[in-house]
Amino acid sequence: MPRKVNARSSREPEPGQPVSLRVLGEYLNLSPATISLVLNDAPGVQAIPESTRERVREAAAKFDYHPSFYARSLRKRQSYTVGVLVPELNDSYATQILAGVEDCLIEEGYFYLTASHRRKPDLIEEYPNMLKERSVEGFIFIDTVLEHSLKAPAVAVAGHREIDGVTNVVLDQKRAAELTLRHLHRLGHRRIAFMRGGSHSSDADERWECMQAIAAELGIPVQPELTVQLRSRISTPELGLDPANELLQRRVPFTALVCYDDIAAIGAIRAIRDNGLRVPEDISVMGFDDIQSAAFHNPSISTIRQPLTRMGALAASILLQRIRGNAEAPPRLTVLPELVIRESTAPPEKA
Repeated sequence: MPRKVNARSSREPEPGQPVSLRVLGEYLNLSPATISLVLNDAPGVQAIPESTRERVREAAAKFDYHPSFYARSLRKRQSYTVGVLVPELNDSYATQILAGVEDCLIEEGYFYLTASHRRKPDLIEEYPNMLKERSVEGFIFIDTVLEHSLKAPAVAVAGHREIDGVTNVVLDQKRAAELTLRHLHRLGHRRIAFMRGGSHSSDADERWECMQAIAAELGIPVQPELTVQLRSRISTPELGLDPANELLQRRVPFTALVCYDDIAAIGAIRAIRDNGLRVPEDISVMGFDDIQSAAFHNPSISTIRQPLTRMGALAASILLQRIRGNAEAPPRLTVLPELVIRESTAPPEKA
């Protein structure tokens, strides 16, 4: 009798091939995360249809796949869990990095615990201790200012301080400043206003130093009256609303505004329009990060793209290498930015 083929299944493992979550996923056309939830009877598994759960259990039995988290943990003295600290969980910048972290960890059979510290120094100090008590094997810090080393391997995305035991995954800020200012300079802008990041943001100081250096190379004056510093720590467009209003109320003419990030750019565009001006006809606006909403704002935002998801995956990969002792991790890993030109920048009108 011919073997019945499940139309929803895909390629079977080759004889002798080790059966992993990925192999089961390819066979069932399901994600490794879904299979892991079912086989570990994890919280939230009830949201998966019973028919899908049954398919997973049948495939696991067919290929003799028997996950045993606790046995594996005791045998190897590992929890297969890492801790991730972010400023805010609803921040688009952080969520894109987390997507890369999650992709890498799932592939490697790791889980992660996430905590948001709201940029409060006491929480940044205490949360690693709390996570260590829960047996995490290492840490990933996203846009979090660290003051000292930790008693576990750590990787900091957008970390700039040289700290023992911490690998920094950073953007090439000098290249980002070049792309930003050369773009505006080529368009004809010479009177450019700037938003500086606050001290709570890991990238703020290095990005500002690089912006000043490139401005000097291009002969663009950085005027105090056309410079504002972000004071708010919230990750909403309000971040750029008040600083942009402050610039406009000074009555010092400028034709372009370099914002600290895309969220601030969205707030700045609102402030410019509220003051009866147009973007980009009267004032061009540059963002930074290329969060998902930047392409869909009206006008769409010209920005500097950070490969955020890739940075998250790199951070997770480096952390696992350090946990396993497989490689000597570099103290700093630099990735390149990309200029994305959209509707919010244009040549200044002669008037």
